[in-house]
Amino acid sequence: MTFDSRMVSRILTGTLAAAMLAGCGEGGETPTDAEGETPLVYATNHFNGKFSPFFSETAYDTDVYSMTQISLLTSDRQGAIIYNGIEGETINYNGTDYTYYGPADLTITENADGTVDYTFKLRDDIVFSDGEKLTADDVIFSMYVLSDPTYDGSSTFFALPIVGMEEYRSGMTSLANLLIAAGKDNTDFTLWDEETQTKFWQEFEPAADQFVQEICDTLVALEYNAEGDDISAKMANWGFEVPEGATNYEVFMIMLDAYGYDLAGMTSTEAADSAFSDLMPTLGDYAKGIKTGDSAANIAGITKISDTEINVKLSEVDATAIYQLGVTIAPMHYYGEADKYDYDNNMFGFDKGDLSHVRSMTTKPMGAGPYKFLKFENGVVYFEANDTYFKGAPKTKYINFIESNDPEFVSAVVTGTADISMPSFSEDKVKEIKEANTDNGELTGSTLTTVTNDTLGYGYIGIGADQVNVGGVRDSAESKNLRKAFATIFSVYRNVAIDSYYGDRASVINYPISNTSWAAPQATDPDYAIAFSKKVDGTEIYTSDMTADDRYEAAKAAALEYFAAAGCTIEDGKVVAAPAGVPVNKEGQIEYEVGIGGSGSGDHPSFMILKLAKDALAEMNVNLIVTDYSDWSEMQNKQKSRQMPMWCMAWQATVDPDMYQIYYSDIANGGANAGGSNASAYAIQDAELDQLILAARKSLDQSYRKTLYKAALDIVVDWAVEVPVYQRQDCTIFSTERVNIDTVTPDITTFYGWMAEIENIELN
Repeated sequence: MTFDSRMVSRILTGTLAAAMLAGCGEGGETPTDAEGETPLVYATNHFNGKFSPFFSETAYDTDVYSMTQISLLTSDRQGAIIYNGIEGETINYNGTDYTYYGPADLTITENADGTVDYTFKLRDDIVFSDGEKLTADDVIFSMYVLSDPTYDGSSTFFALPIVGMEEYRSGMTSLANLLIAAGKDNTDFTLWDEETQTKFWQEFEPAADQFVQEICDTLVALEYNAEGDDISAKMANWGFEVPEGATNYEVFMIMLDAYGYDLAGMTSTEAADSAFSDLMPTLGDYAKGIKTGDSAANIAGITKISDTEINVKLSEVDATAIYQLGVTIAPMHYYGEADKYDYDNNMFGFDKGDLSHVRSMTTKPMGAGPYKFLKFENGVVYFEANDTYFKGAPKTKYINFIESNDPEFVSAVVTGTADISMPSFSEDKVKEIKEANTDNGELTGSTLTTVTNDTLGYGYIGIGADQVNVGGVRDSAESKNLRKAFATIFSVYRNVAIDSYYGDRASVINYPISNTSWAAPQATDPDYAIAFSKKVDGTEIYTSDMTADDRYEAAKAAALEYFAAAGCTIEDGKVVAAPAGVPVNKEGQIEYEVGIGGSGSGDHPSFMILKLAKDALAEMNVNLIVTDYSDWSEMQNKQKSRQMPMWCMAWQATVDPDMYQIYYSDIANGGANAGGSNASAYAIQDAELDQLILAARKSLDQSYRKTLYKAALDIVVDWAVEVPVYQRQDCTIFSTERVNIDTVTPDITTFYGWMAEIENIELN
């Protein structure tokens, strides 16, 4: 699981350019419009132009390069890996048998010494769109790019326990890291010259200064600090202890030190506004690797068996590895340099530590995918069918991806500007879609066809253990009971709120995991439980014959018991005194803030929950301050700096249910992954939970892993740091008039979107 998905859409959403609209509707021009073929047009969000299988940063850029590429492994409609891609695997979904093909077969062998072999056998008839044959060398090249000591893209392939990976990556680091570590007063010019060092610091210091200044400006703008506050007071609100009177540059170096001098990691996590690479445009000039010691010439665990076979040996079982091993197969002769590839002599398509040529191709993707990239111009990406695609030449010759924004997605398809889009499935969008279908007023009609699937993620209410506890102790029974008092009240209002906001477009969930995951507990499981439905003594709060009002009253009574168990003094059904460390206002009431991004108008699925909870808690003499943020970044920054006790957000999940990024204690305590989700949110520290998370990573048995994850989810619920709220739906809309709906990918799911079988789509 990763960041809140709304943040991405906020950053990338923009205004649809009028110039782009003029040429992208039905009959719009393509680079080869003389042939008279109408393109299929997909309206999506704005692009960053990093269309690289190695360096893409947004989902929208990833969609672009994915049109041109294939991955070593593929998956089915439920996200399960296809192990026999060459001959294909037939798997039933929703009552229909579907056969899935991929470029390779995979065999996994667990060895007696604890190592694990992943052996890939490639098809021998796949070519890239330029006609060059795809071989094992292209796979190996792609893996080596992702393993390079200077690689700084989003992939964590290099973190896999591949035999020899650590030895290969040691003894080299980027010039930028070395210059920073040496300091600006360095006099040893063995590895670089004085002119390079002087130039670097002339460019680095102002960028570092501006980076910290943007943090300070943000804190002042959000009114966490006054303009005249010392920088130590400002940075305390950002989570860093710095000396009074420190300069911005000194603060930057303190932050960098906290991240082990991981410049990319620190700046990507702590940026308040600009990316550091934007503040220092020449940063890429210092990305080249410098040898600092001994390192292996190759990665011992990545072995070429033949032109169609590759073996990857892991030193231990890692259940999540399979999703990283299915790398995009990028053409070595295009992204690399063919004269620098000689497997037998440890040459892998580029000089180790120098990815400059790979980076130079970032804006121009090419591969063995269903379409060829033509150009990106005036907000439009143009594609042409790759007639050599291994699953068959696409039926539609041209496709255009046009930049748009969510408010325009439905109207773009209705008016003919686009043929396909994926609008947010809000009440307003539902109304707009139904009104467009004048023949029947339904989601699917003569104008639009709507296909829905569960979102890869879920909505929740977070409660920070660092902020909501008794006596400053996060994991005590009293602290958990305090959080459970609030969680019990929040949870009882979930059904009415979600039904009101989403209707049948979302459902209430009871565990902090997306329903799309195979690890999600099911209502039919014998130990399934409604979230926060038990009293302090473990008995059920609710009975089956209770009315909604009865349930609300029962929840209030149970919450009072939890407040009492937390150490609060209860008199006449009210909390009249709080234990040590629990904040109270001037009226003596327990008081906490909960933030929600409802655009300042309550437009959020959990807003009704908070309003009803506020009233219920007020009856108990507890004050819940509901702050509705019109500026999402303001709320996100406050939560990130641990200034927000409770908040409403949504997690974006991953195919594998690995829980390390969010719940592992090391993250909460500034360990190897400091800055991760737990560090800015829940602050869980639980040894038993850690053991379960690690054990689940060490098994390839899905049934066993599901058992472990259920136990882990129960612990998270017991900590009461997360109230699971809703599983919503996504939608894809197609022009019924212009798209041959019979050719659209059938049974679209979270893991198998409309582009999964894009080669079959035809226009009417």
